[in-house]
Amino acid sequence: MNAGTFGIIAPHPPIFVPAVGGSEAQVAHASLEALARARDALRAFDPHTVVIMSPHAPAAADVFLVDGSAVFSGTLSQFRDTTPYAWPGDPSFADALLGHLAKESIPALRRSAEPRLRAGWLDHATIVPLSFLDPDQGRRLVILSLSYLPLSVHRDLGRAVRATADEIGGRVAFIASGDCSHRLTPDAPAGYSPRGAEFDAWLCDTVRDGYLAELPAVDPILDEEAGECGLRSFIALGGFAGDDPVATRLLAYEGPWGVGYLTALVGDSALAADGEPWTGELSGRKGGMAGTSESEIVQLARRTIESYVREHRMEEPATLAGAEYPARAGAFVSLHRGGDLRGCIGTIAPTSDTLAEEVVHNAIEAATRDPRFPPLTEPELADLDIGVDVLHAPESCSVADLDPEHFGVIVSNGWRRGLLLPDLEGVDDVATQVSIAMRKGGIAPTENCEIERFKVDRYT
Repeated sequence: MNAGTFGIIAPHPPIFVPAVGGSEAQVAHASLEALARARDALRAFDPHTVVIMSPHAPAAADVFLVDGSAVFSGTLSQFRDTTPYAWPGDPSFADALLGHLAKESIPALRRSAEPRLRAGWLDHATIVPLSFLDPDQGRRLVILSLSYLPLSVHRDLGRAVRATADEIGGRVAFIASGDCSHRLTPDAPAGYSPRGAEFDAWLCDTVRDGYLAELPAVDPILDEEAGECGLRSFIALGGFAGDDPVATRLLAYEGPWGVGYLTALVGDSALAADGEPWTGELSGRKGGMAGTSESEIVQLARRTIESYVREHRMEEPATLAGAEYPARAGAFVSLHRGGDLRGCIGTIAPTSDTLAEEVVHNAIEAATRDPRFPPLTEPELADLDIGVDVLHAPESCSVADLDPEHFGVIVSNGWRRGLLLPDLEGVDDVATQVSIAMRKGGIAPTENCEIERFKVDRYT
């Protein structure tokens, strides 16, 4: 029986792990929240076996390695975390998969066939995502290593995993571990390439749109310039997921520390376990889209972004004629594509002489300098969804005075400050609103903080 398709694209930076990164991990709060959401979906799906493909597991150039050890163990000691990690294995699924690969003439070998390949050893790109996705360490694993065979053969490998799961009739989840470009900024670990952001934008678009069969057709020069380590894992997951378009939900993308981190759910069962089945269409949100009736302030933000992205020039002069707009105010510009956040930057209090200039500045920042995303590219302008929130002056309050539907919140502890806008999807109670705002400000849950609330005028 086919139990449906469940897959996860998961990043693997050790700095995410609290014992390694400490409070610095909160810089990537969007990814951490996305991994928690993926964890809950995995629990709801409750797979019999988890197949994980790791780009840092011992590998061979011309053959896939399949590790079906009875027990897997390892640590992150190379990153100063000696915590022991261990998961049970699923040797029977590994045997069945190897048999299917042999039948399909896909080069594969048991990892245990060669002692130097350290069967049963967990690499960091396996430990990190699993520490978030299966913190109880109870899922039975099969670990796949990538190879340097053609990209299309990695898709064939994913198809073989799917066929094996269908033959056995169990609930199998596929986790594709991998990071995106390692070259997003001048201080990135692999050096800087302007094409790193271009690669990540293409990858996010392809995953978001559910056309994973297009991944093997990547421009090889673009791939080389990006310095990524996840593409082969993502391609294998695409083979596991089946024919395009595949049901997908992009949960987060951000690029702190010069490396891109993508978290996504893939497959009909994954989206259903997340609480909302796939309709076969891109989800929508409140906000303006090009070609619809937009407010004057959103039109200004759109013109600004289009001019800057296409021609690298600012919209000038910036004016707003509507009498409803204040002369000066803080403002947030939010960008979405396909229902997923693509950038959001704003100011709590006015920093410019006019509201129009505030919006122009923040629109450019949201499109090009949100640290969670690569700069917006010209092809993305066609379906860009823009919203502008104009902030009223904040007022001191207590937790009892908050209402996440009607008021935004600002939490402060010294120089650290976190803000969350009102009426956001998934933020339905005060505790969630305050918790997210504190994480955004790098404020620990045990620390005291001052609270302010504010209203916004939301324009679409």
